[in-house]
Amino acid sequence: MIDNKKINKFSISIIKDLQKNNFQAYLVGGCVRDLMCGLEPKDFDIATDATPEQVRKIFKASRIIGRRFKLVHVFNRSELIEVATFRAGDDSSNNNNLIKDTSGKIIRDNIWGDLEQDTYRRDFTVNALYYCPISQKIVGHKDGMKHIHEKSIVSIGDPVKRFSEDPVRSLRAIRFSNKLNFKIDKDIKEAIYEKGHLLSDISNARLFDEFCKIFLSGMAEKNFNKLSSYGLSKYLISTDSERSEFTTNLIVESLRNTDKRLINGQSITPGFLIAALLWPGLIERSLSKGEINLRKFFRSMDYVLRNQQKITAVPRKFQSYIKDIWVLQLKLHSRIGKQPYKTLKHPRFRAAYDLLLLRERATNKKQDLGKWWTDFQKNDENIKKALINDLKEKNIQETPKIFGFSEELR
Repeated sequence: MIDNKKINKFSISIIKDLQKNNFQAYLVGGCVRDLMCGLEPKDFDIATDATPEQVRKIFKASRIIGRRFKLVHVFNRSELIEVATFRAGDDSSNNNNLIKDTSGKIIRDNIWGDLEQDTYRRDFTVNALYYCPISQKIVGHKDGMKHIHEKSIVSIGDPVKRFSEDPVRSLRAIRFSNKLNFKIDKDIKEAIYEKGHLLSDISNARLFDEFCKIFLSGMAEKNFNKLSSYGLSKYLISTDSERSEFTTNLIVESLRNTDKRLINGQSITPGFLIAALLWPGLIERSLSKGEINLRKFFRSMDYVLRNQQKITAVPRKFQSYIKDIWVLQLKLHSRIGKQPYKTLKHPRFRAAYDLLLLRERATNKKQDLGKWWTDFQKNDENIKKALINDLKEKNIQETPKIFGFSEELR
């Protein structure tokens, strides 16, 4: 039995209002699944037989969004709930209305139906359960409850066809499997191998959303490993060539760091993760005779970002953030005169320092630069001066050649 105390109160009020207006309304999908699995849902989605226009009339604070799938966002001052209309099944009567491309991917789907039809349009049985918090009854796919108890991700219908309709379902299967600790049904595994390449046709904006769900949810490393085993990581992370040991290590360290920060309640941002994941590619393009060519470095920043942009949209607000972190990697190697003080005051210093530590861990070699900056930022003025003077006494002359990181620190 689901405990209504764990359900968002605003979503319950929306369901009550829809039912008062003689419409069916249920919580649906991931929130029902998570509640049944003892997890805390992040979102509470609602399904109803009211059309988007009818929902819009009931709730003044709402807006209709989407072309491919029309939805209604109902909101108050601090919350937003997504309300979707039941959709009809993919049968012969709908062939003139369900718009697909040549590969079978659904381009537009706004054919309204009933709850049973809607159930069979969802991706996996565990996501096809509907819960009414008023009657406290669960309805939906006949195998949904069974597969939750069996801890199994099973497709509704032929997964090859379903993944052709929406290739992102392959990413969702992997993400749900790790999140819930469920096994993936063998038919889904085969469909991922067969239809995974269709992810290259998905919009970069949608794949950025998937990137965030997959890598910023606390299971980044685990998700990456499973994506790689299916050959799907290339559809989320841009790479120019085969991954070197350093590249692989930095990816793992970056994802592991993201997971740890979430566990510790620290802030995370896709901008930092993207900066870390793309760093090896930037360095690879910037090297000349084993050392960094500064002109190539600055010119390559836009190129590397554009390559990632083709795969996942990188919002403009993150692009300058990423470039700042990259440029600061060079400045962190300059510890002469007043430069360390200027670097320390930079608003992106902390993020750049964190990336430096990840780079050091990825080399599997002892490095002194990270420790130097750790000491410099946490100590008083006298010790700061002593740290700079100590470099002078050791005659450590930091020039652009040091920026090469070549074999010591990529």
